[in-house]
Amino acid sequence: MRAALDRGLTHLAITDHDRIDGALAARERAPGGLTVIVGQEIRTTAGDLIGLYLKAPVPPGLSPHDAAVAVHEQGGVVGLPHPYDRFRAGAGRSAWADELERLLPLLDYVEAWNARLMLGDGNARAAELAAAHKLPGVAVSDAHTVLEVGVAYSVVPGVITTADELLTGLQHVSLVVGRGSRLIRLTGPLAKLIQRMRGNRRVEPA
Repeated sequence: MRAALDRGLTHLAITDHDRIDGALAARERAPGGLTVIVGQEIRTTAGDLIGLYLKAPVPPGLSPHDAAVAVHEQGGVVGLPHPYDRFRAGAGRSAWADELERLLPLLDYVEAWNARLMLGDGNARAAELAAAHKLPGVAVSDAHTVLEVGVAYSVVPGVITTADELLTGLQHVSLVVGRGSRLIRLTGPLAKLIQRMRGNRRVEPA
């Protein structure tokens, strides 16, 4: 939380696998100027799914569709993480073949840029998926260490205190992207895809 605040972030989603106790504790202890969003990375029968603004943990082992329904029943936000990361349980894997079409109508956003995806064209394919289905694409650090906090992030306009406000803001989200500890300028075909996604515009690193 200190790293997030020091690096200029105003909101930090904490999404541990299959638990929210750490996020709840962090929300209670968050320093002034930083809002902690309680979330979870849910292990479904096909792969990972993100739930934000949760009040209770979503049980692992549900289908992606049923896990998304469970998040929405709490008034939460559903995101598709690292869908085409070849090393993680993303939606590009064969296990998702029959699940993705059922899940798409329930998605609120797609991770169009995951800073931990270092090899391959997974981020470009994720941006294409978001654009094809008119879903907001976001940038995330997917930080597993303090060093990674804030290396990629999303800029959402307006005051964000609720799930509904986040959903509204995501229609005009901007992305700042990076790998490792260095922010980089997004150029080329991926930049064009992201700029097409529901009014996204490029944010240059400071």
